[in-house]
Amino acid sequence: MQDVLDRIETGSVASLVALLDGLGDDDKRAVARHLPAHLSKRGRAGFEAEQRVRELAPLYRLAGAACLSGAEQVASWLNRRELRWVEPEADATRVMSVLGNRPVEWRRDLAVRLVRRLRPTTGSTWRRVRALGNWDLAAALVIETDAEPPENDAFVSGWVLRTAERQRMNGGAPVLADDRLLDHMLPRLFQAQGVADGLDWNRWADGHTIIGELVALAGTGRVPRQALLDGCASRFLAGGDAAEAGPFVALWRELKPEAAEIPVVDFVRLLPSASSPVVQLALEELHRAESAGALDDELFAEAVQALAYRPEKKNMAAAVKWIADAPPSKGGVALAALAAVFDVDTPSLRERAVRVAVKLAPHTAEPAREAIREAATRLPTGLRERLAAAFGPVDGVQPEPVAAPTLSATPLPALALPITSVTELAAELDMPLWPTDPPRFERILAAMVGLAHQDRDAVAAGLQSWWRTNWRHPFEASTLVYGVAGFDEDIASLLSRCALAIVSPADGRELTAMLNDDSSRWPSSEPAPQQFVQRRFREVMSLFERGETIPVLLATPTSPTGHVDAATLVARMERLDGVEPLESDFLQALLRLPRQIDPELVVRAEKLPSEAGRRLAACLRDGGLPDPVVTWELEVFDRPATYHESLQEAHARLAPPEGVSGRLAELWTLAPKAGYPAFSRNMVWWPSMMPSHREAVAAHVLECLPWFMDSTDGQVEVVAALAHNDGPVGIATVSTIVVGMGHQLPAQRALAADAIITLAAYGELPAADLGRAVGHMVRGEQVKLNRITGILDEVTEAGAHAEVWTALAQAVPLLLPGPGEKARAGLGELLKVAVRAAVRAGARGDIPGLAELAARKGSSLLIHEARRLHEVISA
Repeated sequence: MQDVLDRIETGSVASLVALLDGLGDDDKRAVARHLPAHLSKRGRAGFEAEQRVRELAPLYRLAGAACLSGAEQVASWLNRRELRWVEPEADATRVMSVLGNRPVEWRRDLAVRLVRRLRPTTGSTWRRVRALGNWDLAAALVIETDAEPPENDAFVSGWVLRTAERQRMNGGAPVLADDRLLDHMLPRLFQAQGVADGLDWNRWADGHTIIGELVALAGTGRVPRQALLDGCASRFLAGGDAAEAGPFVALWRELKPEAAEIPVVDFVRLLPSASSPVVQLALEELHRAESAGALDDELFAEAVQALAYRPEKKNMAAAVKWIADAPPSKGGVALAALAAVFDVDTPSLRERAVRVAVKLAPHTAEPAREAIREAATRLPTGLRERLAAAFGPVDGVQPEPVAAPTLSATPLPALALPITSVTELAAELDMPLWPTDPPRFERILAAMVGLAHQDRDAVAAGLQSWWRTNWRHPFEASTLVYGVAGFDEDIASLLSRCALAIVSPADGRELTAMLNDDSSRWPSSEPAPQQFVQRRFREVMSLFERGETIPVLLATPTSPTGHVDAATLVARMERLDGVEPLESDFLQALLRLPRQIDPELVVRAEKLPSEAGRRLAACLRDGGLPDPVVTWELEVFDRPATYHESLQEAHARLAPPEGVSGRLAELWTLAPKAGYPAFSRNMVWWPSMMPSHREAVAAHVLECLPWFMDSTDGQVEVVAALAHNDGPVGIATVSTIVVGMGHQLPAQRALAADAIITLAAYGELPAADLGRAVGHMVRGEQVKLNRITGILDEVTEAGAHAEVWTALAQAVPLLLPGPGEKARAGLGELLKVAVRAAVRAGARGDIPGLAELAARKGSSLLIHEARRLHEVISA
């Protein structure tokens, strides 16, 4: 055993193989007894030992393959996680060299077991090729022993990937003709998942693909052509997404089947549910079959009906065209399929379906005529009358009134109970501090302050395990200062430094001093609200680094919105017993006061002996802090030629009210410059920082949020949180909602929808301001209209139809095209939402420019919806 380990440690494959070849059966059994335990023990010896095992994995694999007795033991050994770090093809050659003296049946058994253990790989094609694991070894054993590999998609996809790689390495030269696995793989190729990217891998490089080779081999007879056609048809019938079907669609096209080879019935059966590429192929082939007389009337009717009932409008249009182009007798048989098209929301397609139906009415049997009459009841009056003239009387059906859902605000999560023990505090710190969760951070910070004041030594002792695990020993402040970006700004880092200052204040002081003296650091780029949050955490950290404590933090929220109950704040001030509080914490507490305050608290606050107590009493007497002055404006600035010539942006400005100075004035001062937005990934802190001053928070958010509209970072959570805040709500707040509505990710846009619904449920949504913001920000191309439309439609369906109508009554005039102007893309869809909202709200009135648009000639969605909206609000 020791000889084997010594040879492994040298890293010499040749030396190890020579030793293994000379071992007797007893020696191999001895190695087999001890080798697994040795590897497990070494893998637990720390990071460096684990890395060394990875380096020596090829040799460990050889030793186990040569010495372990059973095929199952060897298969398990070769699939150990720590032994997978090898180059697969070279490893297969090495392992095969030490398996040669095993019986053929044993090796066949090992081949089957290795194939069964293969698992699908994920990621890019290159990544999947590099992660094939034991595929090469399993394939080599299958070929050598002529084993029948068990069914396993991972084995098939591995073969496809390795074959495609061989093609690429050979400069596109054929590789399949002599492939000894081809006959095994061919029938399974059309059943396995995960083969698509390999089949088509080289198409955009040199054009040589597995698909191309299979077609060439079908031409020579090496591969049965009918087997490929039948395989493609079975693959299409099995379903699957477009990406998986794509290569088989390409194979079918390259085989160029004759019309007689088209499986007409199968292709008709594909139409209702197949992916888009397969439907397109089936449609083309069925047209060819029809031209050859192979598509009878019954199958034709089934095919067009399947197309008409698919959700894609292009397939509905294809069904209408197919019926229109067919001979009248044949088109009449399939006419009932048009009933499905009558419900489509594309006016031009619906009108064409009506024209075709009227034309074919004389050739249509009574069951189909009845289906047309029934579907016609849902059409507008003009179209309904045209069908009635051709098919007989059609009764107009009044749609049942839609019951609007009751609006309800999505509640914020309740606050967790305070931390009351050192054990609980240590457990909380041991959990990851990501993602940022302000209520959790506030809870931890409050516990640190309170528990440290009660017994600082007990807290320091209880956090020893956390300290040893999360901080380098011996402590090296320079590593953190120069090696960790943002260590003095990230709130999670500042919270950890607060705990460090309790456990090891000397280390904390050294780190703080070095960070403060670091001349290479850029000034903080965070906006004023986030700098305020940072200042409060640094304030607590500095307290601990000085070896001091205070009984309680004043600003710890008592409500999920971030508010601090006024009575609780007075009680906390009383606990300080005349000691002046931390300044940032005190100001934060004032900012978190609710807007409704019990006057009796003023009398109680006036008894507080500290200067801060007098300030608190005055604030309570005034009903809380005053609101800053918020203004909203549109700014136009030039872009380089590669962008739009000009862009209109919405901005909000902040100015402190008279008499406000110091840090509060800094927080309430905002003078944005067009084209130079602020940036912060920490906006989640801001709503709970000023929960009674919603417009002030919104002004800051409006400067930062546009950065993230094409980012996976999201940040629209801040918009949803703002809706639960208190205080003035106006165009700055709804502008942040509009920006959120324009996010590229549907999940983020849904948060903006939630904000609208929440404000509407509270009766606080300034709907007219929302409409003005939508109109101006879409015109300035700050947000995309199609994203806005989807959210307004969702909000309408949720029951906020009256608010949506009020908003669109302001937005639509700003977006309608003027005389001679080209209409904005997507405007027809917006008008459709406006129609729905207006109908449900019972709206009446006039929208400037709408009558002129409705009077234009044409059958586009925009003109159609303009007419509908004009009729609804003018009724």
